[in-house]
Amino acid sequence: MVFASVWLVALALSPVAQAQAGKVEEVGPPPESAVPGPIAQSLSPHGFRITPAPGGPEIEVWYCKEVPALAKGAASDAVYGRIPESSLLGVLHFTKNSSDYRGQSIAAGYYTLRYALLPNDGNHLGVAPGRDFLLLVPVSVDPGPQKTPAVPDLVALSGQAAGTRHPAPMLLVPAADDGARPALTRDEQGDLFFTTTVRLASGEALPVALVVKGTAPQ
Repeated sequence: MVFASVWLVALALSPVAQAQAGKVEEVGPPPESAVPGPIAQSLSPHGFRITPAPGGPEIEVWYCKEVPALAKGAASDAVYGRIPESSLLGVLHFTKNSSDYRGQSIAAGYYTLRYALLPNDGNHLGVAPGRDFLLLVPVSVDPGPQKTPAVPDLVALSGQAAGTRHPAPMLLVPAADDGARPALTRDEQGDLFFTTTVRLASGEALPVALVVKGTAPQ
């Protein structure tokens, strides 16, 4: 499968800028009617409501209580190489219609976040300098926390988030700090990053920085 036309992204692998922006609030679990039971049970009881700008649409994020982890020292050129590909990291809620990092329209609703890598082969040289993403999957079609779909299947599931044959990516970038204090920051291009930590199955806290507002340069 050729992904070059799918992953039209470009990112700078530099730490997140420190300019504070917007507002982050802690929230309780998502409504029981919104997220299937097995997925909801895998989530932390506390999530985050992110408001990029006063009066603007809010985004809510719940990360899993525990995220699978590969052994330390495993060879990887990915920023988040400790996480196995296709792993479930959490759930994201767009309170209003929004868009993914490719600029595809995404309807308001609840989506799982699964880790994915830009294919590292000759077909993708120069497509992007980094490989780390979370793909949006409608919660209604996600196979659940106990299953890890094959990458082609994950891409197809994520395509349902945008109603296209392309996956719906959210960009991950290196975290600038340890994520102990959840924060929303803005870089020089105006992209907004939400930084916090996830708990690995190994017991370690892993800082993650997710672009919640921004689109790949065309």
